[in-house]
Amino acid sequence: MPRIVGVDIPNNKYVPIALTYIHGIGHTTAKKIVADLSLDPKLKAKDLADDEVQRIAAYLDANLTVEGPLRRQVAQSIQRLKDIGSYRGLRHRRGLPVRGQGTQSNARTRKGPKKTVAGKKSVKGH
Repeated sequence: MPRIVGVDIPNNKYVPIALTYIHGIGHTTAKKIVADLSLDPKLKAKDLADDEVQRIAAYLDANLTVEGPLRRQVAQSIQRLKDIGSYRGLRHRRGLPVRGQGTQSNARTRKGPKKTVAGKKSVKGH
């Protein structure tokens, strides 16, 4: 398994797909990396030569923010929103959707499992 920026890349996948296992690299960016370094997109990750792996790592260091630094940057951005008390920061703090989605009938991913609240007891005869 080739190791790039601290991530084990899966052996049996094509290079552009294998690169997407690195946090911060999606399909488009992976294809651009392969094209810029003139690698064969039909090559499996296990068939990468050591110098090619080093070229990919050097390219990522020079041109992109990935893995640890990217996670830290995102966390700092969210913390800044919380600190200044913006609406988005409050939504992050409360664990609710941040980007304008409704919460009356959806948003279970952000809100977590249902917390049932007991309804009012009905009194018979009224």
